[in-house]
Formats: sequence, C-alpha cells, structure tokens
Amino acid sequence: MEKEDWSIQEIARLAGTTSRTLRHYDEIGLLPPSRIAHNGYRHYDGQALVRLQRILLLRELGLGLPQIAEVLGAASVGEGARSEATALETHLALLREEQTRLARQIASVESTITALRGGENLMAENMFDGFDHTRYKQEVEERWGEKAYADGDSWWRGMTDAERTDWQRRVSELGRDWIAAAESGIDPASPAAQEVARRHVEWLTGIPGTPAAAPGGDVKAYVIGLGEMYVADPRFGANYATSSGGTHGAEFVRDALRVYADGNL
Repeated sequence: MEKEDWSIQEIARLAGTTSRTLRHYDEIGLLPPSRIAHNGYRHYDGQALVRLQRILLLRELGLGLPQIAEVLGAASVGEGARSEATALETHLALLREEQTRLARQIASVESTITALRGGENLMAENMFDGFDHTRYKQEVEERWGEKAYADGDSWWRGMTDAERTDWQRRVSELGRDWIAAAESGIDPASPAAQEVARRHVEWLTGIPGTPAAAPGGDVKAYVIGLGEMYVADPRFGANYATSSGGTHGAEFVRDALRVYADGNL
C-alpha cells in the first residue's frame, strides 16, 4: 500500500533538515502540514513533499524565505500539479547548469592532482575551468555596492596563477578546520575554535572590496552578518557541512565568529 503521509521527523531526516526548520516554515505559512495527529505531531503528504522540494531548491538558488513565499504564491495560482511540474522543470534546468559547472570543477581539480603527482607542468588555462566568480556580481553589488565588486574583481584578476592556487588552498584549509572543530564537540568559545575564527577574520580582511578590508569599515558587523548568512544561505553553509548533515557546522562557525567579534573587534 502506498504511504499516505510522513511524520515531521521522517521528513526532516529524508530532506536533510530539522524538525525545527519545518515548524518554522509552518509558522510563517510557507509549508503547513497536511494534517496534525492527535499527539500534536505534524504530518506531510505527497503534495507537501513537492512543495518542500521546491523550497529547498529555491533556497539553494539563493532566494530568501520571503522571496520563496512570493514565488510559490504566484505558482499556486496556476494549474495544480501541472503548474508544479512546469516550475520543477525550470529548477531542473538550473540544477543541470550547476551540475555542468561542478563537473568542470571536478575535472579541473583532478587534472591538477594528476599533474602534481606526476611532476608535470600545470596548465593554467585548465586549472580554473568552472570557477567563475563573476556569477556573484549582482549579489555582491546589491549587498555591498558596485565598488566592492569592482575592487574584488580587480584583486582577483591581478593575481598570478600561484597566488590564486594558494588562496583556494587557504579557503579549503579553513573549511576543513571548521568542520573538524564542529565535529569534535568543542565549545565555539574554546581557544581552539577561537583560533580558527581569528584565521577566518584575518582571511576576510585580506579580500579587497569587503567591509572588513575597507578603512574604517564596520568589521564587527560584517563578520557577525556573514556568520548569520552562513546559516541562512545553503550555498555558504555547504562549505561547513558536517557528517551529521543539517546546519550544525554553519551554526558552529556563526557562534564562534560572534564570540570572536564580541571579544576582539
């Protein structure tokens, strides 16, 4: 017999999210449960699952919850399941574009590893295939202004291949160390976590165009705001995802950065 609905715990586990997040979606009218059982537990049917899939897809595309509500609200005026299918086809096309970009990145990194292990010359024109910082141009300009993007873009393009490789290595090491710290169970205020936070802030202040690098910029507010964004935006939170899934890693980074900002900035 086909399953009619799923409990909130089942959906949270299957979707890689939390019951708390699903309850929040209900509270703001984004994803109401299909029914509430006698014990007060929320349950979701197939239609709710399709809606949740769209919510998660839109979040990964960088939309905030108010914008997602607008998109889903407009779609609900359509033709039911047919409208949902059409909307998902659009999502699918975007996901395939991202899949292609990631495949190019994977091939690029694999090629670099092969060259390094074999003592071969690195091919600069191949090393950065799939890495396109300009796709964030509009978002950066909306958040921090056109000058912020222009300064950052000039800085990136002015780097040598070796400098770009070193910068990406540094980013990778920070992500690895954040995940290790979050998975170790230490307190975000502990010396070990605060040392990673110090390195993170040092890294941020070295990127031209950001409020952290601008003379007289509000570094504290910028660092705290970024920490919140790591949790709210799946694109950034994915960099700190632990083996347990969810937003635990991003939340750890946010909390550690806030402690560091309060005490040092």
